[in-house]
Amino acid sequence: MSVPGIVHSTLDGEEITTRVSLGSDDELFITPTRTIVYRADGLLSDESADEFPHDADRLTLSEGRRKTKFTLEYALDGDRSFAVPAEKTDDVLHPVLAGVLDGNEITGPGEAIVRTYRFSELTLTITSNRLVKQIGGAVWDEDYEEYHFDDVTKLAFEDGSVAIQIVLTVNERPQRIKVPNEEASDIRERLQRALFAYHGVSSLAEFNSVVGDAEDVETGTGRSVDFGGGVDPLGGGGMGDGQMANSEPSRATENEFAQSSDASSAPNQGENEEEFAETASFLGKATDVDASITDETFGGEPGPESVTGAPETDPELLERLEALEAAVERQSDIIERQQGTIDKLIAELRQGR
Repeated sequence: MSVPGIVHSTLDGEEITTRVSLGSDDELFITPTRTIVYRADGLLSDESADEFPHDADRLTLSEGRRKTKFTLEYALDGDRSFAVPAEKTDDVLHPVLAGVLDGNEITGPGEAIVRTYRFSELTLTITSNRLVKQIGGAVWDEDYEEYHFDDVTKLAFEDGSVAIQIVLTVNERPQRIKVPNEEASDIRERLQRALFAYHGVSSLAEFNSVVGDAEDVETGTGRSVDFGGGVDPLGGGGMGDGQMANSEPSRATENEFAQSSDASSAPNQGENEEEFAETASFLGKATDVDASITDETFGGEPGPESVTGAPETDPELLERLEALEAAVERQSDIIERQQGTIDKLIAELRQGR
């Protein structure tokens, strides 16, 4: 298919990577560095070819019933826009966003854009190497978040009545992303395919086993509680005769939870501090009970832990720790929603509303 002469003259030797028909004879051309919007001769306008460089600071969409306006914001040149028929929105967004991500050096050479999803104030872009998340009115700006597949050690999906939650463990921290059920199957399949291909595995179980467990072993990121060097969880053999220092482990544990509580400044902090305090109190009681087991209790014979080693972590303790994790995740969700509201307010102020 031939390229219009006016477009060919603007290429400067660049290759056209994508072209999208906009209806009639109008077309959109994508090169590695820019988007070219071609308008054919019409009754009210002459033939034209407008260029939009991909090094924009922000990309936003304004969708109407018949047309969608794409706006690219530049540090020096300000805002520049072009409109496409509403039914062509997704066809145009995919290559334009891919060009902007590449133009801002977010994606690397040879990195393919798999799919872009828009859910109200959330935009997700899956590439062959990473997941890019954008919260707010913009499809992309400098406040984006990215999760490179190198850093992902576990993937899970939590089903809900109206949405699923994607749970990515990135750099040992869970990242939760909610997507509506209508798109759940598609995004689950595409994300898994990209992640599995990157790591050379073929299933979710294999990925979590090969990548997740290996990372846990190397970094010691399991659910066990670290009580410091030389002290076994909830007491252990070798500290018989009731000589375990009850107050020291209890105070150390309470200090650890106090520091964790101080680190949080999000809403519901009081509720979380109460959960921290309850858990610290539980740990102190568990230490007191362990210290009360003396040689007299076992008739002068060594206690069970000196024979069998440290007991397994108490299920109630695990339950409390999981409650703490849930509290932290709730705080993260609240902060994320607040950021989305702030971004939306900023976008409206910029538009002069």
